[in-house]
Amino acid sequence: MIKRLLHRLALRTERVADRVFHRPATGREIDPYIGYATRDQIIVRGRVLSELRGDDGMDGQSKWDNFHRMFLLFFTDEVANTTVRCANTEAQTDEEGYFTLVLPADGRDGWSSEDVFVEGRAEPVPCPVFAPRSDARFLVISDIDDTMMETGAYSLLRNLYTTFTGSSRTRRAFADAIALTTCLSDDGRNPIFYVSSSPWNLHGFLRQVFDNTGIVPGPMFLRDLGLSETQFITEGHGNHKGASIDHILSVYPDLPAVLLGDTGQHDAQIYHAAIERHGDRIAAVGLRAPGPGMDALDLRDRDRLLETRTPTFAGPSFDGFAEQLALARPDLFLTDMERKPT
Repeated sequence: MIKRLLHRLALRTERVADRVFHRPATGREIDPYIGYATRDQIIVRGRVLSELRGDDGMDGQSKWDNFHRMFLLFFTDEVANTTVRCANTEAQTDEEGYFTLVLPADGRDGWSSEDVFVEGRAEPVPCPVFAPRSDARFLVISDIDDTMMETGAYSLLRNLYTTFTGSSRTRRAFADAIALTTCLSDDGRNPIFYVSSSPWNLHGFLRQVFDNTGIVPGPMFLRDLGLSETQFITEGHGNHKGASIDHILSVYPDLPAVLLGDTGQHDAQIYHAAIERHGDRIAAVGLRAPGPGMDALDLRDRDRLLETRTPTFAGPSFDGFAEQLALARPDLFLTDMERKPT
């Protein structure tokens, strides 16, 4: 009851703000999200906005300038109920401007792009698509914040400060996470997907951070923080992450998965539930213990993972995890040393 009342109040407030600040959706821009291809279809994703706002951070930029740029990423003007087209396939944007185009599979692998047209804009926008290689042996599903890059998501205030006062040039990625995912990727042979509680508003920002720091790129599954007639803010962290894992495993049914996360947002609980649902499809779990490390609850969750007999690694860094994987599942994992030609 209270949530429903808050939903109505927030929706009315947004509509008043639209009128007061004059946010007419006159422009037509596409914010492209990384899509993905399966053996059955190609998924092209994005969002139509009246204006694109990027984090074009510069070295030495002040925290206030960073805050202003990051704030603008959340103050979007969505274009709802407009037509987008790719080849012979059309779709309508939803209330928040999001769209998904489902194309027939064509056997591609690696990176490619699809030109997407939007009603009211003459020029197409290329939307990237990633297709796992036919010789992939497993896939990786990884969290982002405090797993791949330092955020402080285990503390709300630290998380907000890091998010809003940094830029794509100042955000720090963990060297051990880059080394691990680079090793697991095996020069693109094994796909990496990212599942995060970060909002879709940060998709372009995160792609820039990945490019700047050398994090292996891959399709992202983020959350919608928007407000509509049918949705109040977003679904919960655990529900979103669990549903995304289920979806990825369902569209790549022949590939086992390595799950990477951190203890700061209780990923161990989410991954334990995934093991209960998918059993041996989960080949291994790796967890970073950020900040103050693992508390009693984290240790309990780690022990529950160990009881499943799924190879599990938990520590302040991912150093040594690749070697443990090679020992636990030599049929799937090879170390960098074994890959080197003799």
